[in-house]
Amino acid sequence: MNRTTRFALGALLVLGLGLLGSYLLSRAESYEEVVNHGPSPEARANPYLAAEYYLRKRGIEVTRADNLAGLATLPSRGQTLLLLANRSNLTPQQNERLLKWTAKGGHLLFIAERMWDEEEGKSGDRLLDTLNVQQYPVETLDEDEADDAADAQTAEPSGEESTDEAPDAYPELTKLYLENEQAPAYIGFDTDFHLYDANNLAHVWANSGEATHLLQIYHGDGLISIVTDAWIWQNDKLGNVDNAWLLWYLTQDSAVTLVYNADRDNLLTLLQRHFTPALLALGVLLVLVLWHVGQRQGPLLQPQPASRRQLQEHLRGAADFLLRHGGQQRLLSNLQQDILRRARRRHPGFERLGVADQWQILGRLSRQPSAAISQAMRPLSKKRLSASDFTRQVAHLQTLRNAL
Repeated sequence: MNRTTRFALGALLVLGLGLLGSYLLSRAESYEEVVNHGPSPEARANPYLAAEYYLRKRGIEVTRADNLAGLATLPSRGQTLLLLANRSNLTPQQNERLLKWTAKGGHLLFIAERMWDEEEGKSGDRLLDTLNVQQYPVETLDEDEADDAADAQTAEPSGEESTDEAPDAYPELTKLYLENEQAPAYIGFDTDFHLYDANNLAHVWANSGEATHLLQIYHGDGLISIVTDAWIWQNDKLGNVDNAWLLWYLTQDSAVTLVYNADRDNLLTLLQRHFTPALLALGVLLVLVLWHVGQRQGPLLQPQPASRRQLQEHLRGAADFLLRHGGQQRLLSNLQQDILRRARRRHPGFERLGVADQWQILGRLSRQPSAAISQAMRPLSKKRLSASDFTRQVAHLQTLRNAL
């Protein structure tokens, strides 16, 4: 096969592949597929993340707070505090600070957490009890009282009586009527709960077919908004009906602080708030004590050079070591064994004799009285000897050993 034939075959192969690719492209159809990976980790960790983004998109400054520690420095005027956390652990002092902050011109929005207890005359929710707002389950409301409350509170703010007696088209939705608006705003509150303003101070309210779910009350120079639930502003419900619009309506023309954790102040926070000078004084005192304890008392002792050590020092050190680790009995037993070894060298068969015969042999070899032999070679007691008795016993044994 020559070069021309190979070139022709290659050209035909390339042309065939080009035609095949063109045919496949003409038959292919493009399509788009959206893969839903679910909410992001940040959205799963923060149920009100969509509410934050929505308010920022509407030009509202939003700040997230983990607790109420920053309430002391938070200005009241031009601020809306959305207290979305559980408030069961708040102290009476913290509730009082919240109301004082609101009275200076702030807007406080919180969730009614407890049901009214008729027997005790309170709900246990300190904010609700202070404002004399009562929350009831709808199922426990008397039918006549529910009808009276609905008739009294569903009137338009202008005070004009409504002549439209058409049936409620959306009884499960909460309706908020505004002046100069033909239709109400619809909000998806949980209709199982009802708010009752016992002092009749509320100037704005929102009702469903049987209950009230939003109240607004003036408090000093500020405003308090009470809702039966805040689930309408969570990520999966914010886009339903007018839930997002209500959040904007309640927070418009103000900066917003979202509080997700309202636990009571810990001991360290309380100490810093009320005893700052005492803590500073304690810290300075602790530093001074550590500095005083860390000081060296006197000059360092330099180790003695090895050339100055004497034999007596080595012997004393070895004896101290044996005394600490072996005890008195070990030292005395070593002396007695040394005496018996010397006696065996001088008297063959000494080890086979009885104790009395051994003591006689020791007396004859050392020319020591039998009392001295008995005093030195008697069995050792397990009881620790005094320093004088130990020294005396060592002296008897050394005298006997040196005489052999």
